[in-house]
Amino acid sequence: MKANSIWLDIANKNRCAKLTKDIEVDVLIIGGGMTGISTAYHLINSNLNVCLVEKNHVGSGVSSRTTGKLTYLQENIYSKLETYHGIDKAKLYLNSQLDAINLVKTIIDTNNIKCNLEKVDSYVFNKSKENKLDKEIATIKKLDIPIQITNKLPNNEKINKAFYGDNTYVFHPLKYIYALEDICLKNNISIYENTKILKIEKDNNSLICKTKNNYIKAKYVVLAMHYPYFLLPFFTPLKTYIEKSYIKAFKVDKNYQFSSISTSKPTISTRYHTDKSINYQLYLTNSHNTSIKDNDKNNFNELLKIKDNNTDYIWSNKDIITNDLLPFIGSLNKENNLLIGTGYNTWGMTNGSLAGQILADIILNKSNKYIELFNPLRSINIGKIINFPLILGSNAYSFIKSKVKKQKSWYHSNPRFEKRNGKNIAIYIDENYKEHIIYNTCPHLKCSLIFNEIEKTWDCPCHGSRFDIDGKSIEGPSNYNITYEE
Repeated sequence: MKANSIWLDIANKNRCAKLTKDIEVDVLIIGGGMTGISTAYHLINSNLNVCLVEKNHVGSGVSSRTTGKLTYLQENIYSKLETYHGIDKAKLYLNSQLDAINLVKTIIDTNNIKCNLEKVDSYVFNKSKENKLDKEIATIKKLDIPIQITNKLPNNEKINKAFYGDNTYVFHPLKYIYALEDICLKNNISIYENTKILKIEKDNNSLICKTKNNYIKAKYVVLAMHYPYFLLPFFTPLKTYIEKSYIKAFKVDKNYQFSSISTSKPTISTRYHTDKSINYQLYLTNSHNTSIKDNDKNNFNELLKIKDNNTDYIWSNKDIITNDLLPFIGSLNKENNLLIGTGYNTWGMTNGSLAGQILADIILNKSNKYIELFNPLRSINIGKIINFPLILGSNAYSFIKSKVKKQKSWYHSNPRFEKRNGKNIAIYIDENYKEHIIYNTCPHLKCSLIFNEIEKTWDCPCHGSRFDIDGKSIEGPSNYNITYEE
């Protein structure tokens, strides 16, 4: 069993160099996931000098741990959007997802990208007789989405009730991202990997983005990292919370060519994938607010017990959930030169792809019918009023909980925690009896870290920062290492 995403079993041939000089560009994109690489792609014919930087490797972040779905049927999103925003905005969001699917499909067809794209039906179901599904069906009928009602899934898994629609897809997200990277490089877009932007400063009408040793001066800066690690001007922690999910992939006899997701809790999401004539089922469950359940070992064990099979891959993923269930895509200032794409509410493949088009259109001063819907600075609505106290409370709870008891009951003395030179450290001893020592405080907002024994990472329960076993920052919002130095 491999403790990594099934998508990471392919190598990216485009390993790009680290930035080693000061440069000046028209557009700097920070982040090499779906949003960043899509934005770069849509700027290819703009005659602008475009540069993308990635703190690790292109595609190595959250985009590599998704389930790889392209669907407009997303749990019970439309009934919630109707409540929070009204039916017109629910309809506009639906249209955005349909357009995102068509956008990806067009890019794949135009460039002949081989990424295991497969057309499937998408199912939304419940396991018990709860009313979320019926409410969603009622809203969907108002939106004129053609669906079918059923009481079974194609693989005969036992459910209570479901609806499904067509013209949705599954694909291999990293093959797609790597293909876009290759296209960008061939069209003179500069890409630098292992390049961290640590600070952004304003310089007249430009922005200066600083690494440890160099700077990039840009007219436009796009924050395309999963969780923006610059607190100002956006205050992301006050508008979102982190949801963590657990996924496994295992061999099956048949590809049933459908995807599904539940409205019942815990969330259950499935899809199938075929590679080199081997069929896999991907199974996701146990989604939760990271401030509530922090025992990763137990969460993984629960996943392993589901379905009697040999697990080939197992991994976790994190998503940013916004207070009103709409992504944050657009400009953060009146100059329209600092832009953001984040908060995709578990639907990053559609929303990240769409964000690339929207952000490019803003830079190119083109109209786009979704700019106002996803405006990061949008006004107060009922969703914000309802969820803000919950988000604020969960952030506070996760911080306090992380500080109260670092030595969790499930660790069994490994790792162990102590103070050295007045600083909190943690020591993990691996199977070869090697010590891995880190500073046990997240540089972002000073939460104490949780050790993920399955994936061998240090995870922040507050805002989702992740570090490798020796403390290297591999996922934000923290952009600093926690490597111990004598």
